[in-house]
Amino acid sequence: MPTPHDNALRRPPPTTVWLGLGAALMVAVLLATTTGAFAISIPESLAIFAHALGLGAPATAGGFTEQQQTVLLSIRLPRVLLGVLVGAGLAAAGAALQGLFRNPLADPGLIGISSGAALAATFVIVLGATWLPGLSKILGGYTLPFAAFCGGLAVSALIYRIAAGHGGAVMAVMLLAGIGMNALAGAGIGLFTYLANDEQLRNLTFWNLGSLAGGSWQTLGIVGPVVIAALVILLREAEALNALLLGEAEAGHLGVNVARLKSRIIVCTALVVGPLVAMTGVIGFVALVAPHLIRLICGPDHRLLLPAAALLGATLIVIADIAARLLVAPAELPIGILTAILGTPFFLGLLLKERRAWRPT
Repeated sequence: MPTPHDNALRRPPPTTVWLGLGAALMVAVLLATTTGAFAISIPESLAIFAHALGLGAPATAGGFTEQQQTVLLSIRLPRVLLGVLVGAGLAAAGAALQGLFRNPLADPGLIGISSGAALAATFVIVLGATWLPGLSKILGGYTLPFAAFCGGLAVSALIYRIAAGHGGAVMAVMLLAGIGMNALAGAGIGLFTYLANDEQLRNLTFWNLGSLAGGSWQTLGIVGPVVIAALVILLREAEALNALLLGEAEAGHLGVNVARLKSRIIVCTALVVGPLVAMTGVIGFVALVAPHLIRLICGPDHRLLLPAAALLGATLIVIADIAARLLVAPAELPIGILTAILGTPFFLGLLLKERRAWRPT
């Protein structure tokens, strides 16, 4: 009969994991930059990248046109990079939350963090100019990400406060609190949608389904530094999250300031999820699926789990975006629909697997 030690021996070495995930992401990014209504082949795409880096010939002489260069560098590349940022950010945030709650069912979407961020962002889109006219003057392009961060942070703190018990967060209570917050946020978004004018309504309808269509260099410049900084902090908490897997008391004995760790994880999760939701809408289940798949392959060590989940999440989002552009071409399918269709069966299977832990002993 196989033992846990045998399973550990069968796990791939970290180098193999990095190379495999890195290669998969690079292939997905290359395919995403060549996929679309405007034809750009892989050799043309590589030639454009080489020229942009100062390593190749200019347009025409390099085998590509100026129009292809503009489409690739100004439209497709920022969209793909936004997808990488979204997938990496959501997956790493999901892995950190699962470590904090010590349960693989924790997810920013399931426990209401994404909905809280979406509610705050929707409020700013519809009523921000009327109710908060000075905020946009002060924050400029950061107004929407800041509002979404505040909404996600408020829900994060509230959910953990409700679910916290003597032995840590109670998973069943957390999920029920998340259901309540999702319902409340859904009602609020519905109200703001009702109050929106025609232009706001069109934007909100497509935005609520999740899309990378708003990707631009300006968008990346606004959300990129914030999300990357929060991800770096989450990666630095890997050792503390490993200690927390033993329990809060045991982690404290190992020198971990558990209260401070909780605060950092919750704030960083909101810093990741809030700005991304503000720019792309709600894209669900990536934060649940990617960490769990990595945990099955590599084990629960957060030193490997967090960065590997980020790479896998980025790859999954880029692939989903390719599918969203191809399935109903020349139109575009909202990416949130695809992630929900694929992620819901995975979540139900994970829920069935975990239900034994909820049975009374």
